[in-house]
Amino acid sequence: MKLQDLEIFTVAPPAPGWGGRYWLFVKLTTACGLTGYGECYAASVGPKAMEAVITDVFTRHMQGEHPQNVERMFRRAYSSGFTQRPDLTVMGAFSGLEIACWDILGKALDRPVWALLGGMMNERIRSYTYLYPLENQPMKPFWTSPDMAAECAIEMVRLGFTAVKFDPAGPYTFRGGHQPARTDITMSAEFCRAIREAVGDQADLLFGTHGQFSTGGAIRMAKAIEPYDPLWYEEPIPPDNIPEMAKVARATSVPVATGERLTTKAEFAEVLRQGAATILQPALGRSGGLWETKKIATLAEAYNAQLAPHLYAGPVEWAANIHLATTLPNLLIAETIQTGGAFHMALIKQSITWEDGYILPPTAPGLGIDFDEDLARAHPYTGSGLHLEMQEAPCDYTNGNAFEGGAPAPEM
Repeated sequence: MKLQDLEIFTVAPPAPGWGGRYWLFVKLTTACGLTGYGECYAASVGPKAMEAVITDVFTRHMQGEHPQNVERMFRRAYSSGFTQRPDLTVMGAFSGLEIACWDILGKALDRPVWALLGGMMNERIRSYTYLYPLENQPMKPFWTSPDMAAECAIEMVRLGFTAVKFDPAGPYTFRGGHQPARTDITMSAEFCRAIREAVGDQADLLFGTHGQFSTGGAIRMAKAIEPYDPLWYEEPIPPDNIPEMAKVARATSVPVATGERLTTKAEFAEVLRQGAATILQPALGRSGGLWETKKIATLAEAYNAQLAPHLYAGPVEWAANIHLATTLPNLLIAETIQTGGAFHMALIKQSITWEDGYILPPTAPGLGIDFDEDLARAHPYTGSGLHLEMQEAPCDYTNGNAFEGGAPAPEM
C-alpha cells in the first residue's frame, strides 16, 4: 500500500464565508485504490502558490511511501532544505496530507482514526461556537451590539451549547500590538456583562482576540473583563512573542489560550515552558497533523494544560479535530461552526453527528466522513485573496472599531 496520487480541492464557501475565504482539501489515493481526505489550514501564500507547495511536499516527501510511516514523512518535511524547524507553509501543507494518511489507514484497518491514536477517552465532545448573527439580526450592527450578542447567546444555549465565543475587542492589524481604544475596552466589558446576564451559569464565555494588543493593552483589557469570569482570554498579544504573553498570563485571573497560528511541538512547547497559556488551541491543518498534535497534547498533560482544538476552516479539519479530541484525557472543548455551518455539513453529507452542544465521535472507518467531491468541485475558489487577511489601517481611536466575525471582504 503506497501513496500514489494527489488531488486538491480549493473550495469557496457561500457568503458570508464563515470559516474563511476558501478551504484547501486534499485527496490521496494509494496504488491499491484506497482514498483519504485531509485539509490544510489558512495558508500564508495565495491559493495557487499553496497548491504548488502541497504538490511539492507530497511528491518530494510522501509519494511512494506507505501511509503508516507518518513519523518518517513528518521528519522529511520538517527537515526539508536543511531547516529542521517549524515552517508554517510547509507544515500547513504536510498537516492536511498527514490527516489524509490517517483516513486511509483507518479505512484499510476498518477502524475509526481515534481507535488508532489511543482509543476512546471521551464518548462525547463538548463544543462551542462563535456568536454569529441570527436570521432575524442585521449583519453590520450585530458586531457592536451587546444586546444582539446576548440574544444570540440565549439561542445557542437553547441549542445545547455550554460555551460561546465572541470578539468585540477591535481590529487585528499587520502593525503589531497596540493599546486598545478606550471605547473598545468599554464595549468588550459590555459584551461580557450582557452575555453573562443573559446566560447566567449555563454557558462559559470565551473572549476572543486576534493577537492585536501590546502587553500593557492586553492587561488593561483583561482587568475590564475579569469581573465576568470568562473561561479564556484568547491570543491577547501577537503569537510570536511568548515571553510577553506570559506576562499577560501572570497579570490576570482569566486563563490565556493560544495556538491557532502555531505549528509543531517546537512552538507549543515554548508556550508551556514559559507559562504563556494553559489552554492550547492547535489547528490540525497547520499544527503538524494528527500524530504531531497528539504529541503536543501529551506535552500539555505534563504542564497540567488542556486542549481546545481550533476551527476556522472546513469540515475535514473539523473531523480530524473530533478524532483527536476523542482520545485526549486533557480535552477542554472543541470549536465548531453551528450557525452558518450548513455548507460544512453538506460537504460531508451530514456524516458527523452533533446534538445538544456535543459532538459524537464517528464510528465509521477512517475519519468517518463522506466527502462530497461533486459539491466541492461546484464551488471552486477563483480569486487570489488569502484565507484570512489582516487590516492595514490602524486602530481607530476616534470613530470606534468593529471586528466583523472573520467574514472576508468582497474581492474586487
